[in-house]
Amino acid sequence: MCGIVGYIGEKDIKQILLGGLKELEYRGYDSAGIAVLNNGEFSIFKAVGKLINLEEKTKDFHPQGFSIGIGHTRWATHGKPTELNAHPHVGKKSYVVHNGIIENYAELKKELETKGVEFLSQTDTEVIVHLFEDLQKEAKTNFEAFEKTVQTLHGAYATLLVTKEEPDTVFFAKEGSPLLIAKNENGEIYFASSDTAVIGEASQAHYFEDGDYGYASKDGVFIFDKDGKPKQPKWQKLEQNKLSAQKEGYRFFMEKEIYEQSDVLSDTLLGRATENEVVFEEIDKELFDGINEIKFCACGTSYHAALCASYLFERYAKIRVSVEIASELRYKEPLLMPDTLFVVISQSGETADTLETLKMAKNAGLKTLAICNVDNSSMVRLADATILTRAGIEKGVASTKAFATQVAVLWMLSLYVAKLRNTIEKDALQNQLRTLRTIPQVVKVDDGMHERIKRLSKRYLHGHGFFFIGRDVFFPLALEGALKLKEISYLHAEGYPAGEMKHGPIALADPELFTIALLPKNLLFEKTRSNIEELSARDSTICVVGSEEFEKGDDFIKTKPHRHYMQEFFEMMVALQLLSLEISVRLGNDVDMPRNLAKSVTVE
Repeated sequence: MCGIVGYIGEKDIKQILLGGLKELEYRGYDSAGIAVLNNGEFSIFKAVGKLINLEEKTKDFHPQGFSIGIGHTRWATHGKPTELNAHPHVGKKSYVVHNGIIENYAELKKELETKGVEFLSQTDTEVIVHLFEDLQKEAKTNFEAFEKTVQTLHGAYATLLVTKEEPDTVFFAKEGSPLLIAKNENGEIYFASSDTAVIGEASQAHYFEDGDYGYASKDGVFIFDKDGKPKQPKWQKLEQNKLSAQKEGYRFFMEKEIYEQSDVLSDTLLGRATENEVVFEEIDKELFDGINEIKFCACGTSYHAALCASYLFERYAKIRVSVEIASELRYKEPLLMPDTLFVVISQSGETADTLETLKMAKNAGLKTLAICNVDNSSMVRLADATILTRAGIEKGVASTKAFATQVAVLWMLSLYVAKLRNTIEKDALQNQLRTLRTIPQVVKVDDGMHERIKRLSKRYLHGHGFFFIGRDVFFPLALEGALKLKEISYLHAEGYPAGEMKHGPIALADPELFTIALLPKNLLFEKTRSNIEELSARDSTICVVGSEEFEKGDDFIKTKPHRHYMQEFFEMMVALQLLSLEISVRLGNDVDMPRNLAKSVTVE
């Protein structure tokens, strides 16, 4: 979810680039930078952390007249968030910014190093600019060198490149990551990874397709498709309302965030879920030395992610796990043992109760780890180590993509620890990693499912409440589904372990009790189906979510058949999010701003 901006023109280029990056902050980042080519000379500025740090570095920079420039906000994937790893990346006389991942960067880097090229960063991106400059030596034109560069790259990328050799031109390419070009009546040219960055500056935009590449200058825009054939830009009028543009056509931010889970999960996995192992560059293996228990502590949705983790860690890493609600742990006089790794989970990193438990653990001498979405937040600064979830800014108060990325990180971490402890075979680990890499595709919203849920939702507006039921990791998913519905619809909903219903809650079963039953084919299928039958026999209205229809159910939300229960987990997660959304929309509620709730709970 990194951000890209670019500009060709005579306005105040510094303000245009910084302003564009400011509009892309909602995507999330941990460092930022700009490079400006003015009067034949480059000026480059980079900073770790928020844009205010970059603004401070550029306060005495005031370019005049015609300039070209590129800017970038970066989530760390290859290499830690440092100024050297921040974009733009530099060659001898060229600069580049890039979103995505270059899959063959290691072999390209090795080949370039044999030619004497020195790399300054740990990133895959730096390969692009050095490869371009190497190809310039034999190419007839700079564009030919860029074209050959693009043809050599494998992976996903949106990239802008500028060079002193052509001081009025920006070269561009898109494959798998968003990129657009925009213009205004004055002939100025803009680039961005989202149109929110150019609203107010440009009036028309063209959205590049995968495989497109080319160059732009004062003389025009030249686009070529993946086969090298020229194509004409299709200019579209830009939306002029920034807030509406940030929603990208969706009715609510929550809906947009449900739909973009595929993209953010790709970012979460980037550079981490490799073919043979999980790689977390941000933590040291020594963090787990002498650890015999992991204690997770969180609130709300993050607590449900922690409950999911408890199943995964004990199943794969064979390590004792406990899960605590932060507001309870603070006052129960807990036994915090030195062989325990204390893990806090928070979207914002500022959740007051969770932050206080982290301080307790630190004071008790425990090793600490934060799973968080916001770099430089209080928890990130306090914990011994941090794994960022890379979800980007989540504007909807009811969390969706933050939960998805938390579970993905925790799943990866369970495999990371399993390998450290030698509790998982190589083939089993590789199978898990293959499954992990399918998750971004699994969570892509199926239009047919969404339409089905829209129609179903009108049947679930009344009654005396909801039971969400599931077993194993699907129990915390049931808790999360119930919480989503409570938060935005204001209807009463509870999550239960499916096998626990007969121990009291089944007394409530009648036609006005709606049961949302999670029925995965790959985990405890027969046991869960038996529990659903018990509710059906008591006349509860039942909606089954699964790949195999339940003959005694009243409604059915069909998921795709999968080979692994975690694939089922993530698709069911999307179904529950959409069900809560559509019920709430029918009730006329403000889905993004539910009553009585705040996005970051910074008070006790």
